[in-house]
Amino acid sequence: MSQPISTKVPLKVALVGLGFGAEFIPIYQAHPDAALAAICQRDRVRLNSVGDEFGIETRYADFEDLLVDRDIDAVHINTPIPLHAEQAIAALEAGKHVACTVPMATSIEDCQRVVDAARASGRTYMMMETAVYTREFLFVQQLVAAGKLGRIQFLRGAHQQEMAGWPGYWEGLPPMHYATHAVGPLLTLAGRLAEVVVCRGSGSIDPQLAERYGSPFAVETALIGIADSDVAAEVTRSLFETAREYVESFDVYGSLGSFEWEQIAGDNPVVFQGEQAERVTVPDFAERLPEAIRSFTRHGVYDESNAHLSFIQGSGHGGSHPHLVHEFVTSAREGRPSAIDAVTSANWTSVGIAAHDSAMQGGLPVAVPRFAPVTAD
Repeated sequence: MSQPISTKVPLKVALVGLGFGAEFIPIYQAHPDAALAAICQRDRVRLNSVGDEFGIETRYADFEDLLVDRDIDAVHINTPIPLHAEQAIAALEAGKHVACTVPMATSIEDCQRVVDAARASGRTYMMMETAVYTREFLFVQQLVAAGKLGRIQFLRGAHQQEMAGWPGYWEGLPPMHYATHAVGPLLTLAGRLAEVVVCRGSGSIDPQLAERYGSPFAVETALIGIADSDVAAEVTRSLFETAREYVESFDVYGSLGSFEWEQIAGDNPVVFQGEQAERVTVPDFAERLPEAIRSFTRHGVYDESNAHLSFIQGSGHGGSHPHLVHEFVTSAREGRPSAIDAVTSANWTSVGIAAHDSAMQGGLPVAVPRFAPVTAD
C-alpha cells in the first residue's frame, strides 16, 4: 500500500485519451483535492484543441513521455480496450496511481499481470466501472443495506447495445468481453466475487463481423456462481444485430422486496414489496460528493448539442462520473485500495472472458481464477 499524500497537496492527474475521456477533465479541475496536471492524446490536433479549450498547458502525444514526468501522481486511462492492460502496467511500474476505464484487460493472463503490477508498485489501481456509481445502483444499494429487500435470492443483469459506427476494434468483439457494466452491480450487491460461470451463445452475426475475433454469437447469456454464497446471477450481453433500445440494467429479487429496471427509458424502475408494485423516482445522491463537483452528476462536457456515442447511448452513465473521480482521488490520497481495486477489477473482467470461453465450448463450466489480493508492503 502506498503512503498517504499530504492533505495539503492535491493529487496531480494526467488524463490519457480525450474522446470519452474528456468528460472527466472539468471534474478533476473542480475537485478540491485534485489537479488536472496534463493530458495525453496521439492526435495532436485533438490534443491541442482540448488543451486550449480547458486551459491545460502540459500536453503529451506520447504515453511513454508522460510516464517519466515526475510531477504527475496518477494517470486516468481512457484509451481503446486493447491498450488498457499494457498502459496500466507501465503506469504502475512508473510509480503512478492508475484509474482505467473498463475492462481491465482482454485476457485472464493480462488481468493477473495488472494485479501483480499493482501489488508490486504499492500504488492504487481502480477500474472506473460506471455501473456501480449510477444513481439507480446507489438507490438499490441503499435499499439492500436498510434491509428493505430482505435476503437477496437472485440477481440479473443485462447490457444490450448496438456498436455499429464505433471504432473498428469493436467490430465482432465477443459480447461477454465487455460485460463489466452488467457484472459489476450484481457482484457488488452480493458482496462476493464470482467463482464459476456457465454461458451459452445464441443467434449469429454477419460472418465478416464474426471473422475478426472468431466469435459468431449475437447474444451471450451467462449464469454466474458466486463464491461463498447460495445466490446465483444471470448476465445477458449483446453488441451487434439484436434489435433493442440501449440498456444497462440490473434486477434484484429478495425475500421481502425486489427491484426491476424499467423496460423503456423514462418509465422509471419498479420496486415490489410483496405483491405490491410501485414505480419509483430515483434520487440523485450528489450530496455524497464535495460541493464543487456535485453538479457533474447532471451535466458534463458531452450533452445533446455536443454529442459522443457513449453519452447518446448511455444517458450520461447515470451521474456516475464525479463519484468515480472522487473515489479514485480519495483512495489514492489516503494510500488505500480503491472500492474497485485490482483484484475486484480482475474478477469482474474475467467473468466475461470465462463466460465467452464457456459459450465457445457449448456451455461447459469455466472457473474464474482467484486472483491473489493486493497486500501492504
